[in-house]
Amino acid sequence: MKNVLFIIFLIFVGQTLGCLVGLIKIPGKRFLYASLAFAASMMLGISFLQLIPESLKIIPFYLVIISFFLGIIIMRIVDYLLPHINPELLKKEKPSIKRSVTMLVIGMALHNLPEGLAIGVGFALTPTLGIVIAIGIAAQDVPENIATIVPLYGLTKKRMKSFIIVTLTILFELMGFIFGYYILRETSLNILGASLALAAGFMTYISIEELIPAAQIKNNLKVGVFSIVIGIVCVLLINLLN
Repeated sequence: MKNVLFIIFLIFVGQTLGCLVGLIKIPGKRFLYASLAFAASMMLGISFLQLIPESLKIIPFYLVIISFFLGIIIMRIVDYLLPHINPELLKKEKPSIKRSVTMLVIGMALHNLPEGLAIGVGFALTPTLGIVIAIGIAAQDVPENIATIVPLYGLTKKRMKSFIIVTLTILFELMGFIFGYYILRETSLNILGASLALAAGFMTYISIEELIPAAQIKNNLKVGVFSIVIGIVCVLLINLLN
């Protein structure tokens, strides 16, 4: 029970801290881009250094490949049906505030569900794996939420409203954790392993399609590359706990 409570704490602390930092002092563009690059690096690191290796331990290689690409395909379909926005939204001309806020919230929820699923499935396999994944995701949630709440505050012009909206989307990550741990742990190892690879596909798509382009690494090469390297190093250090 203590491990479950610790996981829930990690789910909330990373995202909440990111929201508070983003609202207390709105960061400059370079910091915002660095945060996005760091978050993308963390998500890719978790996917390829934690989720996929653990998946390969319990299911055949071909199932890992199928599940991974299925995750990418699902996210591509969702992205097509419910397009969402990123910090570059503020550069658009005359955006619809209501629609923009709605799309941003949808995007945040889409980020949080697979993250929670990864934590839950990892925890269902071994508590240590779940905690390691949760620490990694909490670390990348801080810069990711800073990068998210800045444009949201720019749209709403209200700090408290922006904070409430973002913190409510944390529930989607909690739902993913509950589903991954309490529902999928009762299934076979094949389903658990496939779920890990599926979550890796989700997170890989989000990183490559959204976070990396929004980070504008080409225009901020030194900052972007440094942030990516730091993100990978953080994942490697977290792996030492496993």
